[in-house]
Amino acid sequence: MKFNIAKLPGDGIGPEVVAQAVKVVEAVCKRFGHEVSWQAGLVGACAIDQCGDAYPAATHKICLAADAVLFGAVGDPKYDNNPTAPVRPEQGLLAMRKQLGLFANLRPVETFKTLIGKSPLKAELVDGADFLCVRELTGGMYFGEKGRKDNGDTAYDTCIYSRFEVERILRLAFGYARNRRKHLTVVDKANVLESSRLWRQIAREMEPQFPDVTVDYMFVDNAAMQLIRNPKFFDVLVTENTFGDILTDEASVISGSMGLLASASVGEHTSLFEPIHGSYPQAAGKNIANPLAAILSAAMMFEYAFGLMEEGRAIRTAVAASIDQGVVTEDLADGGKAFSTSEVGDWIANHI
Repeated sequence: MKFNIAKLPGDGIGPEVVAQAVKVVEAVCKRFGHEVSWQAGLVGACAIDQCGDAYPAATHKICLAADAVLFGAVGDPKYDNNPTAPVRPEQGLLAMRKQLGLFANLRPVETFKTLIGKSPLKAELVDGADFLCVRELTGGMYFGEKGRKDNGDTAYDTCIYSRFEVERILRLAFGYARNRRKHLTVVDKANVLESSRLWRQIAREMEPQFPDVTVDYMFVDNAAMQLIRNPKFFDVLVTENTFGDILTDEASVISGSMGLLASASVGEHTSLFEPIHGSYPQAAGKNIANPLAAILSAAMMFEYAFGLMEEGRAIRTAVAASIDQGVVTEDLADGGKAFSTSEVGDWIANHI
């Protein structure tokens, strides 16, 4: 197969970890007889610095023409520390999601045997945890009407969802559950919020279409507790934008390191694949950042964008081998030898 992949390194450690993912993708293509071409684009603070727009039209054009997007991170302290900045790096990510119609964020959470001790939870709670968080990405408070009134002393953010938006994300989640362990948990706040009551109503209406999937419903505050008390309960978890943003970051600590977790954003146009960590500007340029999440994002790209499960498995096997053999960056080294970002990327590419 021939792949045209948009490469958006972004800010901070983004360029360093994406470079390792690129090495791994090229190694997979060499091993399995595929061809790959790359088109680079700007997004985030680097795009603002160069053209005043966090997601320029030229970058959007590259993404639309690509088979998949491999993305790093956005964010820069000079914008974080300036609350009055008219354009912010994070606006680039929101604009990209909206313009590409990326309405679903997929975050798999899994554990590695040799790293279970790094989890803040007891080993017996996390050993074997394996679930998928499906977060709605283009609705809710992040995109609803917002503003200030009363001379700026009152602020409001509106959470709004349509039946169409809820049905399409639930249908996706039901499908993923059907292909996994056939258990779907719908997370809402239906005891308080009208938008959540719509989610629950539609989910119940859809249940008969998926008779092989067991469905349960959980208020978001309870879900936050159960992720810590019993993470192995979950198979596929689906929820709205704001709840999903919070719960997926909470779930990320289960594995013991945010540097291990990949994600995908899928929808109407080109799917996007990214590590869940941020731009980590303190480590930028030091060649110490953990590239495994970016590399595992490439595995998700082969699996979810191209349907090439064997290629994705080859990456996951190589990542597991690097962890087992201690070829890891300083955040996972536990006082042992720490390898650089590029050394880990080279080792995994060579292993493939």
